[in-house]
Amino acid sequence: MIKMQVIGNLGKDCVTNLVNGKNVINFNVAHTEKFRDAQGNQKEKTVWVDCAYWTDRTAIAPYLKKGTQVYVEGNPDLRTYQKTDGTQGASLTLRVLSVQLLGSRASGESGSENFSAASAGSMSSVSAGGEMNAPVDDLPF
Repeated sequence: MIKMQVIGNLGKDCVTNLVNGKNVINFNVAHTEKFRDAQGNQKEKTVWVDCAYWTDRTAIAPYLKKGTQVYVEGNPDLRTYQKTDGTQGASLTLRVLSVQLLGSRASGESGSENFSAASAGSMSSVSAGGEMNAPVDDLPF
């Protein structure tokens, strides 16, 4: 199993679709890394990751807005395709297993709601009806 973790900002609002009777939330995340080149000049490199979150828990969709900082975790999928000029292209897609909201650029607020396909072990979660459950303070151990 290969697992990938990305922290970054959403490039645009998410789109929720119904594909073959299943919900999928599509969004893209930009991760920008700052570094210095050999001459000491400050440089930036941005990597865009297309994300597909196949879930019945679509309650997070209204919060996945452009500029929102998120942590996403899942399985990477490298897709190759033929460009219009005849050369081969590649894109990185992430099949999301969990999403965590980290904050928003616009509001400056910080949240830590965790929405996951298997939300065992998360401190707050989404119920099957899409309602947020209160954080659990009682641990069984």
